[in-house]
Amino acid sequence: MSERRGPEGATPGFLVWRLSTKWRVSVDRAVAPLGLTHAQYSLVASLYGMQRAGERPSQRRLADHTGLEPLYVSKLARALESAGLLERTRDPRDPRAVQLALTEQGQDVTQRAVKVVQGLLEQLLEPLGGLRSPRTRALTGELSLLLDVPLDPTDGRTRE
Repeated sequence: MSERRGPEGATPGFLVWRLSTKWRVSVDRAVAPLGLTHAQYSLVASLYGMQRAGERPSQRRLADHTGLEPLYVSKLARALESAGLLERTRDPRDPRAVQLALTEQGQDVTQRAVKVVQGLLEQLLEPLGGLRSPRTRALTGELSLLLDVPLDPTDGRTRE
């Protein structure tokens, strides 16, 4: 199989955008039969992992974990609550905070969605040797490094 490098002259930013768009659309299509969108999947899958680790996160904590805006997490949580997939309760230690937990139905839907998305991820990473390959581990490290870089559009380094 030949390696494709993307459009001639494409910048890393353009390729990241294209890949993220491709991934979002693919996940949207894959989880739609389960009644989820990609954003809802990101929320319930993260919540599922956090619950398995013994955490009952606040909406704010889940927003920080997913990288989604807190207001958007609140909107998604309300929709998922209406669908019977999660519960929102006041934190007894902080009445301003709302804690989230998956319902039994939410856990079932999330487990099925995770399997579907895991299959997509295996397809995506196949050209790199699969999920556990050295190339995938290296890519994951590089992406993590980039995610940790603070971006400030006003720092004066932009070129005209």
